[in-house]
Amino acid sequence: MDLGLTYTKIGDYYYPDITLSDTTKYEIGYYGRKHERYLKEHRPGVWARLVLTEGLLRHLHEVDTACNEQMEYLVKEIAKREGVTEDLKRSDPMTWVGYMNNIHHRAEEIILHDLVYTH
Repeated sequence: MDLGLTYTKIGDYYYPDITLSDTTKYEIGYYGRKHERYLKEHRPGVWARLVLTEGLLRHLHEVDTACNEQMEYLVKEIAKREGVTEDLKRSDPMTWVGYMNNIHHRAEEIILHDLVYTH
């Protein structure tokens, strides 16, 4: 059966001449890597389909981008809603840092639940 593949001999072995159709360099950050780990461990069929269709890197990049945008939005909105302002930052920096750390962690829990650990 001829599949139309060509091969290159390197040493004693023949390797198929295969190239990816999508050669875009996607930057995958923290949330994209966490999402890939989730897919591998809990949704292996989805992960395998994305790998085989060359859509994994694009998908991870999209998830990572969405998470970062949502994180920025949530932190700003929660801080505004709770009155954590630049005035507080100037008058009491340590209290401001405590509030912002708390806000950041709460926003991250939302992101992880809604965007990273789903598909």
